[in-house]
Amino acid sequence: MQHEHHHHHGHEHHHHSFEKKTQWVLMIAIATMLLEIAGGWYTRSMALIAEGWHMGTHVFAIGLTFLAYRITRKYIHSKTVSFNQEKLLSLAGFSNAIVLQIIALTVLYESIDRIIHPINIEFNEAIIVAIIGLIVNSISAKILHHDHDHSDFNIRAAYMHVLADIFTSITALCALLAAKYFHLFWADSISGIIGSIVITAWAFSLIKGSGRQLIEWKKLP
Repeated sequence: MQHEHHHHHGHEHHHHSFEKKTQWVLMIAIATMLLEIAGGWYTRSMALIAEGWHMGTHVFAIGLTFLAYRITRKYIHSKTVSFNQEKLLSLAGFSNAIVLQIIALTVLYESIDRIIHPINIEFNEAIIVAIIGLIVNSISAKILHHDHDHSDFNIRAAYMHVLADIFTSITALCALLAAKYFHLFWADSISGIIGSIVITAWAFSLIKGSGRQLIEWKKLP
């Protein structure tokens, strides 16, 4: 019993630290989103506005993560309700993975559309946007980085959203530089397609892992 209690308390401690981490990242994401949308509107930059809305999906995802920890903490010692906290966290992770998958499909669609109907890109501002995204998400990733042994699907999903963004920021940056200096205009679309494939792979592993926990999938001997 003592061990059980200690184990439970350890979980609670990690959940509380994850809640704090997600709260910080959520605030950073909201500030960045507002800045990017306002900046994009002011400079008439589609790239900035798009990045701002993309940041909005993060706000949603990380907000969901934060909410799951907050609910867990609020009701964990409740005398009136009982629930399975691991399942709640898996459910949040599962929902986030679906959002991640939708983002991947949207990026894929837009990238293919770009190849068919190329548009002029304002390189300088797009490069600045990619750099801002990279910095903000790197800070967020540093905050959300956690010991894998103590992780759950909820924090993993939030972390993957940020990693997916870092990945897309890096590929976008390389593609924009290639387009600007070497006139490889298709590089931007290709980077989008690669990004969507990688994000799909991550989302799929999250859906599989959290889904198994939700339905208590076990291999029988």
